[in-house]
Amino acid sequence: MTTTYRLRVEEINKVFTSRKSFKKTHFQAVQDVSFNLKDKEVLAIVGESGSGKSTTARILTNLIKPTSGEIYYDGISIKDKKFQRVLPERVQMIFQDPFAALNPHHSIGYAIGRPLQLRGKSEGSIRKKVLELLTQVGLTPAEDFIDKYPYQISGGQKQRVIIARVLGLEPEIIVADEPTSMLDVSIGIEIMNLLLDLRDNRNLSFILITHNLGSARYMADRIMVMYAGEIVEIGDSEEVINDPKHPYTKLLLQSSPDPWKENNTLIEAIEPSKTALPKMGCKFQNRCPFATEECRKSSIPFYSLSNERQVRCNLYN
Repeated sequence: MTTTYRLRVEEINKVFTSRKSFKKTHFQAVQDVSFNLKDKEVLAIVGESGSGKSTTARILTNLIKPTSGEIYYDGISIKDKKFQRVLPERVQMIFQDPFAALNPHHSIGYAIGRPLQLRGKSEGSIRKKVLELLTQVGLTPAEDFIDKYPYQISGGQKQRVIIARVLGLEPEIIVADEPTSMLDVSIGIEIMNLLLDLRDNRNLSFILITHNLGSARYMADRIMVMYAGEIVEIGDSEEVINDPKHPYTKLLLQSSPDPWKENNTLIEAIEPSKTALPKMGCKFQNRCPFATEECRKSSIPFYSLSNERQVRCNLYN
């Protein structure tokens, strides 16, 4: 039986260019990233700052263009000009900061209804739809929220408004970039539960961008770990959490302190230097306790441990 994918990403690369005086410098933020997203699947992309996960998210939503590579939604290339006109309706993004994502001068009803207005909906139908969306995201009674302004609601309620605005376009894929990082833990869990309910009720697929392996385990079916622009491990979320293969994944797990243990081994809490990354071999070699001469010689391929489990590490050669 052939698996159908809502999204296929094939070897995308993104190189940013900056200029200092008369000299150009190039930085590769994403390198040869390939993965698939199934129907109603939640895929978490995990990594520390500088790993390339947010750049990948912005490429998937067409906010920035890849330097090279191919992206297909339901088999249609993102480069197709006809498809680009409907792409915003098919793929939507929830941003990290709900406080910055809403215009303080506009009401909640306007924020949710404006995309519908731009698509030619009548004023009466827009208000009715906005009330329905507010109810779906748990802001009830909806009549109490539709005419409020962002300063009159909490951070968690703002994020629900953002989710309602996204749902108004009836997307098939939602890219959620750290959707709970600015919220209290209990509110964050409520938001994650809301997203999972919407996944089931609306037949949605999610890409969750996060640095928090706990959030990834709670929401995701699969976890994809990135380091310095590359995928280093991908697999079923429980397998990745319970039996991590790549040394970087292991260190990420160890960097989440356990309050019941006196001694916690912490990963070096620094962003990988954009100028000091190794020119050859594994990009993690300078921080890896298992690095050998072989790791420094040439690029490391993906090794398949099972159908869904892959790791970029010579330990599994």
